[in-house]
Amino acid sequence: MTIRSRIVGVGAYLPERVVTNDDLAKVVDTDNDWIVERTGIRQRHIAAEGQFTSHLAIAAAERALAAAGVAGADVDLIVLATATPDNTFPATATRVQAAIGMTHGFAFDIQAVCSGFIYALSVADSFIKSGQVKTALVIGAETFSRILDWNDRSTCVLFGDGAGAVVLQAEEGAGNGDDRGILSTHLHSDGRHYDMLHVDGGPSSTQTVGHLRMEGREVFRHAVSNLTQVVHETLAANNLSADDIDWLVPHQANKRILEGTARKLNMPAERIVMTVERHANTSAASVPMALAEAVGDGRIKAGELVLLEAMGGGFTWGAALVRM
Repeated sequence: MTIRSRIVGVGAYLPERVVTNDDLAKVVDTDNDWIVERTGIRQRHIAAEGQFTSHLAIAAAERALAAAGVAGADVDLIVLATATPDNTFPATATRVQAAIGMTHGFAFDIQAVCSGFIYALSVADSFIKSGQVKTALVIGAETFSRILDWNDRSTCVLFGDGAGAVVLQAEEGAGNGDDRGILSTHLHSDGRHYDMLHVDGGPSSTQTVGHLRMEGREVFRHAVSNLTQVVHETLAANNLSADDIDWLVPHQANKRILEGTARKLNMPAERIVMTVERHANTSAASVPMALAEAVGDGRIKAGELVLLEAMGGGFTWGAALVRM
């Protein structure tokens, strides 16, 4: 028998304020058709004044815990993926820890930008498989609206705010692909591309928060290539083909990236969870938010194979194969 990390609950939270493309056209030189044609995005949610990343993370965590039937006090580990923490330190995860009534175990943040949730899931999975924890809360939460240059139409139209979370629990299995839970995770990074997608500020370099900067064409090219590669790597590691996957839940960056990756995998659009039209790119929050939506509306069912994948600044990228 082997120990596997099983997803027993999912949850998500979006701020109430919705900003449409037409709303953006009033403050920046753009229009709805330009945005939709290039990205597939029609609207995004933006955090209210005084609403922090921790507030979004707590709301998503509480919903995931409720879905799992797990009390916050029973969680042993919180891993929170974010590039927009409340403060430079302490970790935003510790605010979530206090809010859910978790007084034992440990909580920390992880930073891999849009790949952050995949990284966080892999870290929590490792702690569970090692026997150090039995119940883990994995969160992706972002307020990217706080680091956008609202005069730069090439970037400000792309992003939104939100949070998603999953509850993992240790479960014994036979050690084969029929077990429910995380079957494998695969992580990569290539720091040579640091400047292609970055924020031009930080406590060590400029003592300011800075704004997001991106070389869009290069990011697109690397995204399709790297995501296709890591999906093939994941399938090979599990002796599977794309036809064996019930659902692909990708990072919701850009509809063209999603469609380009799907074409390379010969995967039909009806098996891909897409929320980018309504949520835009929510960085580390996008994968768990999309997963929560598809589980919540009944598309993803118990026992199905789900492939999660993402790429972010750095570049970082990764994938996780899960049997729900």
